[in-house]
Amino acid sequence: MQIKVIKRNGKEVDFDKQRIVRAIEKAMKYGSGIYSYQIAVDVAKEIYSECVNENITKISIFTIEDKVFNKLIAHGQNTTAQVYEAYKAVRKYQRENNTTDENIMTLIDRTNEQVINENSNKDAILNSTQRDLLAGEISKDIAMRKLIPAHLVQAHKNASIHIHDMDYILQPMTNCCLINIGDMFENGTVINKKQIKKPRSFQVACTVLTQIIAQVASNQYGGQSVDLKHLAQFLPISYQKYYNSIIDDVKDEETAKKIASKLTKKELQSGIQTIQYQVNTLLTTNGQAPFVTMFMDIKEGMSYEDEMAMIIEEVLNQRIEGIENAVGVKITPSFPKLVYVLNESTTKGGKYYYLTKLAAKCTAKRMYPDYISEKKMSEIYEGNTFSPMGCRSFFACLQR
Repeated sequence: MQIKVIKRNGKEVDFDKQRIVRAIEKAMKYGSGIYSYQIAVDVAKEIYSECVNENITKISIFTIEDKVFNKLIAHGQNTTAQVYEAYKAVRKYQRENNTTDENIMTLIDRTNEQVINENSNKDAILNSTQRDLLAGEISKDIAMRKLIPAHLVQAHKNASIHIHDMDYILQPMTNCCLINIGDMFENGTVINKKQIKKPRSFQVACTVLTQIIAQVASNQYGGQSVDLKHLAQFLPISYQKYYNSIIDDVKDEETAKKIASKLTKKELQSGIQTIQYQVNTLLTTNGQAPFVTMFMDIKEGMSYEDEMAMIIEEVLNQRIEGIENAVGVKITPSFPKLVYVLNESTTKGGKYYYLTKLAAKCTAKRMYPDYISEKKMSEIYEGNTFSPMGCRSFFACLQR
């Protein structure tokens, strides 16, 4: 006997027991976890037999779905039946259009607390942030309806799993990265179609660094890291500029050196302060401050060793001091996150152990820096020591 199934769009197709079996299997595998192929086959056969016995030549998909649910209950598969119903709801959602209206309207009137409070780094009151959240709702909706398989959407909705970053999943964009800041400083880069050449002072280098950080943050959705050693080369440049401008007037070399050193130290303080305040006050296109980590790794014999020690000390001192909030109270800044490397030069007995003690003082007061053991990391990463990409993620197989 030939039985036709009337689909949701009105089209008629031949009755196929295997389609029923596959739908039940999905509910078992991806939902209830109670798998019985024979029950799925029996349910499909029973529905087909009922149609034959009742001389039914046409049956709607909705009637079949109701029969499947009732048959599963009859077979004692209550959990699978519930999952099957939920799966139907997900598939219905995936076929719908204009499914974002309610979420978007509740974002606009600021009653959608789940989305508003989802990311503590985003101030949902700001228009710029709201535009990102609105785009995110559309991205999540299209991803769940068009991109992600129904059984994974169902598991996400049931909280069996959590699919991260669905508000960015549609676009081919990176999550986290390590910025090749050394190459950008040395060979220049392009920002907003404008050529940025190698900086000629420490202060300018710090400003360029914050601009690069902002651009990277606006074109990805996760964290990023910069190695502070690439800033060290600019302190001698600033020192030399100060010295050259002073020596003709002072005539005394030692006095000129002292004044140049003093001015260079002031520029160091100003440059690090620029980074700290810029990073914490910039808003990127994804509606939040850049999620950035500063990597602090010093060892004896490295290039610009003394300058690197000065930079690390200044970063730690400014972090200990904190920054003022809206009412003038010193607080711990959210970013940059700090990562400090422990090695033979920075542990007890090493030349830079004083920096480690300062780092410990900073951690006690401001939670950061985090610490990386060069010895342990080198064992895991083939002799390499490097920063996480923002928060916790490391390249799986980075080699120099």
